[in-house]
Amino acid sequence: MSNESVVSNPTTAASESTVKKGVWLSAAWLWVPSLYFAEGVPNEVVMALAGDMYALLGIDNQTMAFYTSLLYLPWVIKPLWSPLVDVVGSQRTWIVGAQLALACGFLGVALTVTTSWFFFATLACFWLIAISSATHDIAADGFYMAGLSEERQAWFLGIRSTFYRGAKFFVSGVLLAMAGGLAYRLPPAQAWAWTFALAAAVYVAMAIYHAFALPKVEQAAKPRVTFGGLGRELSATVISFFQKDRIGLALAFLLLYRFSEAQLGKIARAFMFADRVQGGLALQPEEVAVIYGTFGLVMLTIGGILGGIVIAKQGFRAWLIPMAIAINLPNLCYLGLSWFQPSASWLIGLAVSIEQLGYGFGFAAYLMYMLKISRGMHETAHYALCTGFMALGLMGPGMISGVISDAFGYNGFFFYIVLATIPSFVVTWLVFVDEKKHEVAA
Repeated sequence: MSNESVVSNPTTAASESTVKKGVWLSAAWLWVPSLYFAEGVPNEVVMALAGDMYALLGIDNQTMAFYTSLLYLPWVIKPLWSPLVDVVGSQRTWIVGAQLALACGFLGVALTVTTSWFFFATLACFWLIAISSATHDIAADGFYMAGLSEERQAWFLGIRSTFYRGAKFFVSGVLLAMAGGLAYRLPPAQAWAWTFALAAAVYVAMAIYHAFALPKVEQAAKPRVTFGGLGRELSATVISFFQKDRIGLALAFLLLYRFSEAQLGKIARAFMFADRVQGGLALQPEEVAVIYGTFGLVMLTIGGILGGIVIAKQGFRAWLIPMAIAINLPNLCYLGLSWFQPSASWLIGLAVSIEQLGYGFGFAAYLMYMLKISRGMHETAHYALCTGFMALGLMGPGMISGVISDAFGYNGFFFYIVLATIPSFVVTWLVFVDEKKHEVAA
């Protein structure tokens, strides 16, 4: 095993120039891309593919949106067990174990989706996937920090992000298209069974590969801990988070900035699949896979890159309001699609691409604000708490989105979505004024 994969003493880390020269031969190439691909797939399955499957198998929007939004809960509360992952066993063991658990969850969906009681049976499997995925996130991010020097961590940030995005393509592009293609020759439930069987096989292979590919990183000796000690440490961290200056405004921003987009994301793809008499666009799964898994993903990535660049050049406050406009205003595209119900795939793809570009660009402000909130003592744990509130900001609005879409139809729902951008604009303006006030005071 190459020595550069093991970092036990910061003083022995290579200089930045040495890192750049040797990075292409780095053993980290053997595990960083695959690890973050493995992290991204179950997240996208829970956030998107589960809803796609239920919509295509005839589950109504109210039921689909409520129960699949509840699946965000493990990401909301994962800070509660993150200390356990850190001090019990090795992160390497947690990663491999979580990938095997994910394989079991995918296989469970494959085995139960063809039954008459498939909804709650598959939902239980998705819960296993969600809990395992949240645990995998904790262990993978910790392993990344322990397994690479700070210089290499920075260099591989773009690589891990690229392969995480690749996981979204695999789910919303490959798996969704596979289910749609198989449905021409098999009953829809069997098509989904084969699709999730493939996902299970991929994760068995992932677990076997990472059992050998992940380096045995040297870690500091773990202190002897008790559950009482863990509880006290967690309590102190949480209390210090809620004692931060202007924490009330910060939490409002985390919960409301994506209020409209969180609801749109739950219903948009069901709208694509729905029949035209129901107000939908009657697209096939493979068409939606191309729209979201390729063009939409590319525009999302471009938007995120542009957002990071402009914030780095001109600062967070300068772009806060434009980014709030970017993440909310393109929701009008869906209102137009529901009003005119175009049949041209290129026009639908263009509308989705505009929305995804705006979302990627506007989401950069959200990420930057989470980093600002987390700075100081316990910043890693505080960032995890921010991601928990981010998941809560998706879960709550998502749970009510199906009720609204079923009550008012798709056209009425998307009109409501445009109005639902108001809380985002209000809280963004309050943060903008607050940032300006404190910037002047400084």
